[in-house]
Amino acid sequence: MNPDRQPPKLPPAKPRGLLPFVLLFVGLLLFTVWLTNPGRRTETVSWSVFLEKVREGQVVQFKANSGFIEAEAAKSVEPRNFRVLYPTGSLRDADNAALKAAVAASPSEVVQDGTEPPSAWSGFFIQFGFIILLLLALWFFLFRRMGQGGGVLSFGKSRATLITKGKTGKTFKDVAGIDEAKDEVQELVEFLKHPKKFQKLGGRIPRGVLLVGPPGTGKTLLAKAIAGEADAPFYSISGSDFVEMFVGVGASRVRDLFTQAKENSPCIIFIDEIDAVARRRGSGASSGGHDEREQTLNAILVEMDGFSSGDKVIVIAATNRLDVLDPALIRPGRFDRNIMVNLPDIAGREQILQVHAGKVRLASDVNLSIIARGTPGFSGADLENLINEAALNAARLDKDAVYHQDLEYARDRVAFGRERKVGSHAMPPDERRITAYHEAGHAIIMALMTESDDLHKVSIIPRGRALGATMMLPKDRHTHSRRKLLGDIAQLFGGRIAEEKFCGDITTGASNDIERATAIARGMVYEWGMDDTMGPVKYTEQGEGVGGPTSYVAVSEQTRRELDERVRSILDQQYAVAESMIEEHRDALERIAEALLEHETLTAQQVFAIIDGQTLPARVPAATIPKPSDEASEPLADGRERPADGTQGLEPHLA
Repeated sequence: MNPDRQPPKLPPAKPRGLLPFVLLFVGLLLFTVWLTNPGRRTETVSWSVFLEKVREGQVVQFKANSGFIEAEAAKSVEPRNFRVLYPTGSLRDADNAALKAAVAASPSEVVQDGTEPPSAWSGFFIQFGFIILLLLALWFFLFRRMGQGGGVLSFGKSRATLITKGKTGKTFKDVAGIDEAKDEVQELVEFLKHPKKFQKLGGRIPRGVLLVGPPGTGKTLLAKAIAGEADAPFYSISGSDFVEMFVGVGASRVRDLFTQAKENSPCIIFIDEIDAVARRRGSGASSGGHDEREQTLNAILVEMDGFSSGDKVIVIAATNRLDVLDPALIRPGRFDRNIMVNLPDIAGREQILQVHAGKVRLASDVNLSIIARGTPGFSGADLENLINEAALNAARLDKDAVYHQDLEYARDRVAFGRERKVGSHAMPPDERRITAYHEAGHAIIMALMTESDDLHKVSIIPRGRALGATMMLPKDRHTHSRRKLLGDIAQLFGGRIAEEKFCGDITTGASNDIERATAIARGMVYEWGMDDTMGPVKYTEQGEGVGGPTSYVAVSEQTRRELDERVRSILDQQYAVAESMIEEHRDALERIAEALLEHETLTAQQVFAIIDGQTLPARVPAATIPKPSDEASEPLADGRERPADGTQGLEPHLA
């Protein structure tokens, strides 16, 4: 860092809107017109009628003003108060003489306020002085602010927030679960701290780094940690802040932002949600907003190309839509590196939980490893919310610390919603029995099939949209074998088969199971080449749709029919496998269902004990529990592993 360098300039104040000033000015102007309107309260009579009234003694008092006369008549005369407009716009000598003659001829005494009529200039200032004051006030509050960079002329100024050195409040210690991404950005920190180390060998630090990943994975946190570690100024702005209703404003703000950054280098520019202005050019019909985004994007491209080796400015951008970005932006020389910030694995989730758990008081029975295994697909933001919900639940129940039971409750609430009380959502007995057998069908296949993930618990307590749920402890996988996928299909059919075998009918509760099983079978046949008959061929293609890239099937009608037949064949085969397993272990499934009806929630150990023929102890009534607690006093419902698309592995049972 250069000790002689001036401190970074603070960004200009945000401009205040022009609309309030315009509305205020128009309102005051209308009020002034109404105030100066001669006929707003009294009637107006002609000059000749007024002179006649004076001569007849009907006028007792009058006052000459600029442009009109205010007169008061006798009590018996109507109108009592009226105004008189001068015949020539002002009181001339001839008019004044005629008025004096009429007063002299009046049989009664007429009182005149003011012996001399006001001059034309005084009348002008009286009538229009208020408007002049309004214009002066408008100039002072609006146009003076333009010169200070806070008004209309400041639309083109950057709205980036400057966080000075050491003020980001984040370092790499606050970032967990994305070790690979942290390793990749270490070079940026080294360059900002020791730029000559890289420049002496002729190397060039990447001008731009693009952080790509799902929402909540820590992209913004990682950028702040880079600035905190490098002890460098940090300009933060969102992609939407560049775009305004006026064309050209976005490009002007881009130029102003990069000018400020170069003056305060070495520094970091962070653009969050850059896809708001950096979408692929030339797609869709042109419109005003479309042209404005393209101009803003062009300005970003030009500014990043204009970096010199001595600028020491690094641009970090974040997005979760890499597929829609313009190719010119992500080429080498602009955004040289794309760093993937993925959802954390089991080890990463445990690290993130440890970071956030350090802010709360944990009890000795807490096992974060179990929570990490039971939260597949959770992002860093989800895990932070989980810890917070656990702390809130413990405080609500007046506990002295956060127990493992609170973390289980928080996991279920974050994933599936709050547990529904019996009073607000009471299930009829027959529907509760169907739900118990449905979940027992899932649980017994999951427990007995070696290809399935480990069973964690099964419950028939309503939560969210589901009347019951079965939860796994999945293993981290980057690929799925055909046997694993076939086992998943069989396990999904377990609930429907149990309903049919033990309840004498089928319900809509298996709708989500059928949907997910069909999606797996279609993926095996259409995309993953896992069907021996159709061969290792991908039958779907990618195309550009209205909302972005989309997949479609471009095959003949005959081939499409064969593909659908193979999908149906896989589903039928696994349905038969699940049916055979349930028939073989019919007694165990009935015992699991009956235990669910009694206990509502069973752990994996209890399910295996029931399969082995053991009998569970009777449920302890709530009234005999020494330390009562409403929702956290009993085991809670859970759901399945989230599918690969990031949705929750939940089975809604529709009544």
